[in-house]
Amino acid sequence: MTALWVTVALAVAGFAGWPVTALVFKLARTIDDRADAARAAEEAPTPEQDPSADVTVDDPSPIAGGTAGQAVDGELTAAPAGPASDGPAAGPALPSQRILRGGAIIGVLERLGVCLAILAGQPVAIAYIVAIKGLGRFAELKETPVAAERFIIGTLTSMLWAAGTAAAVKVLFLQ
Repeated sequence: MTALWVTVALAVAGFAGWPVTALVFKLARTIDDRADAARAAEEAPTPEQDPSADVTVDDPSPIAGGTAGQAVDGELTAAPAGPASDGPAAGPALPSQRILRGGAIIGVLERLGVCLAILAGQPVAIAYIVAIKGLGRFAELKETPVAAERFIIGTLTSMLWAAGTAAAVKVLFLQ
């Protein structure tokens, strides 16, 4: 019976964690979008502040758009970096670059590892999982702030889901 509960815990932690993580990403994006819209509204010059503004326009609403730097959509893609401002373009435009490639597979493996570590009574193994994951992504996280934010949100969500699942199964069914 123990093997059954361990298998159920691993399945729930590993595979049911993906929708939970996706929901947290969606919530984070909604919060970011609202903050960006509020900031854009505050920074938009009013006709009284902008002497070049057309006073005949009734609605001087700002155009919502990307921020300076890197725009990332829900599919973890980023527009390629533009040419340096002090030099000419060095060739044709590059296609969009995927960031945090393999994140879904890594997330499943991470949740399985965390759940198994807790069920086996070896929570120290979680530190190894975090270290391996962080070292593997270090260069990408250093270059891309958006990737670093997604990495932190995804890692914390995955680990909390896996740890909660493992703890619940261990307390309720494996004692």
